[in-house]
Amino acid sequence: MRIWKYGDNINTDQLFPGKYTYTCATPEEIKPHLLEDLDPSFAGNVKKDDIIIAGKNFGCGSSREQPVLGLKSVGVQAVIAESFARIFYRSAINQGLVLIECQDAVKAYSEGDKIELNIEKGNITVGEKNFSFPTLPKEILAIRDADGLLAYTRLKLKKNGKRFNYVSGYQNKTDE
Repeated sequence: MRIWKYGDNINTDQLFPGKYTYTCATPEEIKPHLLEDLDPSFAGNVKKDDIIIAGKNFGCGSSREQPVLGLKSVGVQAVIAESFARIFYRSAINQGLVLIECQDAVKAYSEGDKIELNIEKGNITVGEKNFSFPTLPKEILAIRDADGLLAYTRLKLKKNGKRFNYVSGYQNKTDE
């Protein structure tokens, strides 16, 4: 697991450049452009279960799904920041990406420190120091485990014997 450290006010255009908004929609199209202007090494080196540590207001800027979808699709385990832009936070829940606000852990982190994260218990160990954060609600953990809000909703409807109809493009489709 690698730790990627960034500062304050990392906006959605830095996470995924806006110039690709209308040309990249799938995870495979998004991945090569993640953080390309902020950290050109990120897209080629990020691995499953890596963690991003950042300062205040992470994810500020425009409301687009690509930044969150991209981070989720490359396997980022969590983003730990001092604070998040609310619109980014909501988008992350929808996609099943874990965001943790823990100012003390962010401030304690130094390059090379080992981080252990226990999301279910609300605990972060940075080097030799332990920090607590409010445990995530069970619904948010269930959305994460289902791989996003849409999949979670489908599972809930199926569990209750309901069908999930939706419109995609110009065709009606039914989820079996």
